[in-house]
Amino acid sequence: MDDERPAGEHPAGDGSADGRSADDRSVDDGPVGGGPHGAGRGPRRSGGGETRYGRFAGGPDPLAPPVDLAEALASMADDVMAGYGPDQALREYLRRGGENTRGLDDLAGDIQRKRRSLLERHGMGGTIDEVKRLLDEAVLAERGQLARDITMDETDRTFREMQMENLPESPAAAVSELRGYDWQSPQAREAFGQIEDLLGRDMLDARFQGMKQALENATDEDRERVRDMLSDLGDLLEKRERGEDTDDDFARFMDEHGDLLPEGADNLDQLVDMLARRSAAAQRMLASMTEEQRAELAALSEQAFGSPDLQEQLDRVDRGLQGLRPDLDWSGGEQFEGDDGLGLGEGAGVLEELAELDRLAHQLSQAYPGASLTDLDVDGLDRHLGRDAGVDARTLQEIEDRMRESGFMRRTADGDLRLSPAALRRLGKTLLRDAATRLSGRAGQRDARLAGVAGEQTGATRSWEFGDTEPWDVGRTVGNAIMRTAAEGGDPTQGVRIRVDDVEVRQTEARTRAAVALLVDVSFSMAMEGWWLPMKRTALALHHLVRTRFRGDALTLITFGKLARTTDLDGLVGLGAEYEPGTNLHHGLMLAGEFFRKHPTAQPVLLIVTDGEPTAYLTPRGEGAFSYPPDSITVRKTIAELDRVGRTGATVTFFRLGDDRGLERFVAAMARRVRGTVVAPDQDDLGSAVVGEFMRTRRQGGDQRAG
Repeated sequence: MDDERPAGEHPAGDGSADGRSADDRSVDDGPVGGGPHGAGRGPRRSGGGETRYGRFAGGPDPLAPPVDLAEALASMADDVMAGYGPDQALREYLRRGGENTRGLDDLAGDIQRKRRSLLERHGMGGTIDEVKRLLDEAVLAERGQLARDITMDETDRTFREMQMENLPESPAAAVSELRGYDWQSPQAREAFGQIEDLLGRDMLDARFQGMKQALENATDEDRERVRDMLSDLGDLLEKRERGEDTDDDFARFMDEHGDLLPEGADNLDQLVDMLARRSAAAQRMLASMTEEQRAELAALSEQAFGSPDLQEQLDRVDRGLQGLRPDLDWSGGEQFEGDDGLGLGEGAGVLEELAELDRLAHQLSQAYPGASLTDLDVDGLDRHLGRDAGVDARTLQEIEDRMRESGFMRRTADGDLRLSPAALRRLGKTLLRDAATRLSGRAGQRDARLAGVAGEQTGATRSWEFGDTEPWDVGRTVGNAIMRTAAEGGDPTQGVRIRVDDVEVRQTEARTRAAVALLVDVSFSMAMEGWWLPMKRTALALHHLVRTRFRGDALTLITFGKLARTTDLDGLVGLGAEYEPGTNLHHGLMLAGEFFRKHPTAQPVLLIVTDGEPTAYLTPRGEGAFSYPPDSITVRKTIAELDRVGRTGATVTFFRLGDDRGLERFVAAMARRVRGTVVAPDQDDLGSAVVGEFMRTRRQGGDQRAG
């Protein structure tokens, strides 16, 4: 049977809805997804019932992976530890962006580059230049006609030629002089008529986008309709300013004139907003012209549609719109530098675009009270910078929302914003992983040095006892249950029940409990020499290691400047660098000794991070006595306190920061007194050095095996 379908249709099931056979289409139509910066692809049903995949459009990619807050949190934490508040740190991260997401500063830079491109490409003389071209065309055609017309009276010909020859240089004055001229050339008459029509359409297009095209080849009746619309619009705006307008007034206006307003609006407020932005752009365009161009255009405006009435009506509408939207920029000009001349309508469009770019730049600056990324016009960024910019903006919005809602920031009792314990735990995990990566020496083994730190498995098993936390040996446990069931006369094939007596656990190395005191120098020189942030990152990493892998250990953080104090992790993270001279290691060692005495059965581990010799000690009155260079009493008291700590059996490690020779000699001598170790790490390696030494100490203290 013949197929009599009309051309262009395809039989159901032939898979040719896109003009290709099924065999012609391939997987090159695109994969699913594409990530946050790629265009995702979504399924489409072809006419034959097959599923095709095309580029996704209509908002964020639904298959893009969710944002990862780890990078944002790590970056924020660095700023917080450097002295920023969490809110400010979040703003700074959003400004910088992430590894795969442009920040607000990058997007703002793209906005400014596009703005600059518009100014460098365009000029403001487009309408005047077009009037000059049409005028030259009309005059040239008229001169040719006068030369060819042999029937014309010579006196009349000579008068007309003189009139063409002596036209004013000003296009506006020339147009004014030629108004009413009896053109002999049909071509010249048409060109001159286009001047009046062009002026009217350009003036309207500057206020009502699309009017230039809509009124092309306009009749006298069309022009009269425009004048009526402008008159009624002026009346409606005046009623709004007096507060006398009604919804019916707007409905009647749109019923009569809505086809002349291509933007469309659902109410008067929307109409005023759209028209005011365009009108303000037209005013800024005039301000962007030279004085000569403005004067020329003002004179030409009287020729629009052959009557000055149009300009008067437009001036009335402009005044009404400015009165209702005074917040817009009605006077600011721009310095255009290009050769691409803009007509009035095109120029108003460019000025409106510039205003929108300025609005987007203001939103991206976030430099106003109550600023939030929810203010960002993402669709506007899409229009002006492309889809990738919109994707980046949406990602930043999501990061801001999730950071504020994730519980990573909390308010203290006094109203301060701090990183929450959850944020510190997550950050500590990241920093510990980084330290492990440096310890392993290559990626892929980043946790190798930390594996089994809670007790290495020996390969043997033993019966479970109350309090055991070792993992079960599942094979031995199930085997015990099967043999017991069979011995009791049961049938193991019908199932077995595991009893406590069946359970065996895997034997691990014994780990002695440790009391770890981390002493960190917080003198101002630490901040000056760049050790402030590495010091805090190191404390976070060590804290996370002890809390997650050595849960039985006790850890204290002791800071020492002019005085020493025990602090928690939150306090250390938020600690700012203050110019207070003093490196009171004497006081820090006293606090460490007190901590060790509170844990008499634990292995004492002392880690000291410092970049300078002791320059202060604690007086009997509890004050810090400072002296630089270090005096003998400071050195003597510090050594005496170190000896007391050494007698507890503590394992001592000094982390010497910097290359000061005096510090090098002093720390070496101190370490020898207590059979300690000296490590001199770089700034990037401080965290891995402290973690590595702690691990070495813990392994040395835990060689016994469980029986």
